[in-house]
Amino acid sequence: MAAPAGQAAAPELTPRRVAAFFIMVFGMFMAILDIQIVSASLPEIQAGLGASSDEISWVQTSYLIAEVVMIPLSGFLGRMMSTRYLFAISAAGFTAASFLCATSSSINEMILWRGVQGFLGGGMIPSVFAAAFTIFPPAKRNVVSPMIGLVATLAPTVGPTVGGYLSHALSWHWLFLVNVPAGIAVTLGVLALVDFDKPEWSLWGKFDWTGLVALAAFLGAMEFVLEEGPSNDWFQDEAVAILFVVMIVGGFVTFWRAFTRDEPLVDFSAFSDTNFAVGSVFSFVMGIGLYGMTYLYPLYLSAIRGYDSLMIGKTVFVSGLAMFVSAPLAGMLSSRMDLRLMLLCGFIGFGASSWMLTGMTADWDFYELFWPQVLRGLSLMICMVPINNLALGTLPPAKMKGASGLYNLMRNLGGAVGLAMINTVLTDRRALHTARLDESVNWANPQALDQLRMMRQNLASHGLSPDGALAQMMGKVARQATIMSFIDVFTLLTMLFVGLALMALAMKPPARAAAGGGGH
Repeated sequence: MAAPAGQAAAPELTPRRVAAFFIMVFGMFMAILDIQIVSASLPEIQAGLGASSDEISWVQTSYLIAEVVMIPLSGFLGRMMSTRYLFAISAAGFTAASFLCATSSSINEMILWRGVQGFLGGGMIPSVFAAAFTIFPPAKRNVVSPMIGLVATLAPTVGPTVGGYLSHALSWHWLFLVNVPAGIAVTLGVLALVDFDKPEWSLWGKFDWTGLVALAAFLGAMEFVLEEGPSNDWFQDEAVAILFVVMIVGGFVTFWRAFTRDEPLVDFSAFSDTNFAVGSVFSFVMGIGLYGMTYLYPLYLSAIRGYDSLMIGKTVFVSGLAMFVSAPLAGMLSSRMDLRLMLLCGFIGFGASSWMLTGMTADWDFYELFWPQVLRGLSLMICMVPINNLALGTLPPAKMKGASGLYNLMRNLGGAVGLAMINTVLTDRRALHTARLDESVNWANPQALDQLRMMRQNLASHGLSPDGALAQMMGKVARQATIMSFIDVFTLLTMLFVGLALMALAMKPPARAAAGGGGH
């Protein structure tokens, strides 16, 4: 089963260690939840802080940029400080930053503390994945992997729902205050119980400061370009163009330092393991599906249906519920089924859930969106468990911390690339569909004229000026163009996941070690 190296680094599993692991999982849940918890409540925060619409988007962007820099860095820090100290400092800092977010009096303060929150939250996420594959014996991984998979996918999915409830029932401040008691408990619990590894303080002398600046420039600039590019016409915007150059230079220096130093800040050697490399590609694409759909559902409901954050939360909660119910099923299947077949089923299910949405109209509501969401939630869990086991199950424990950071980074970058792609397609296709509809809805079109006459009569019968009918017609055309652009995105996502299903078949069959977790 496990290789001798694995046995050396994976001591016996005690109740104390299991309790410590659960506390860490809860800390990770808080960190991932916080990415999306504010997404449905941005208008309330904007009103509370008197921010402009350009400024308010930075409440999300600053968190994502800081988090994406910390995630790969956490591997080196975890080895240097040990899991216990890295996690405790991250949780304590995250809690303090949450409190400062809640007490912010200006948008600039909020953006600063959201950045700190994201950076420290990013330290908790890979530590949990590394711990799961280090302290649990291979036989237990079919229980542990669905749990961390569930948290990693459920948290961003239920984020808008939780956020909508909190800001409606209390106020937007509670989006952040809710972290404070939980964060204190996690910090104390980790300090008291975590004893998986010892710090290597000697690594402090080998810390690559140049590499850190390059990594921050590379990933921070990439996240900015992907976030701001679609809405600012990409390189037509000076800031996007400059930061694209920063990203290229930062990336070059990051990789150069990583491959020429004895103790690189980010260790890319895990990619030489084929299973890890393929698993990371799958993780990247899962990020597109996970964050893309979490973004598209609320966008449709607010833009087309006019829902507020609470109504959106109630509608998109279905996916989270489906994930929660299917996590034990995914764990059972992963111990009884070829992982490639499981991936195939998951990706086809995800593709089918996107395909169901290509029939969307302006009247779609909770019931029409119900089954696509159930299928999406089920498919996400069925994909996530084998991807985790495939990517991390065959690595030696010495590589686990660095690899876990890279694996989680791939999912986040997938989300960032996916959202940039989705926003670009939505903008471009909406313009195209609007132009096409404008061409056909003209004074020579008898159907359009009939519709206009009915609208005028309707307005007149309600005692309103019939002159508003033309504006109503233009609104209808714009809304239809928006829906058609949504359908284009869902079609693209369908093709992407069907393509991945074929890729899962072409993969070399992972040895039972990938499911059971042997070392190389």
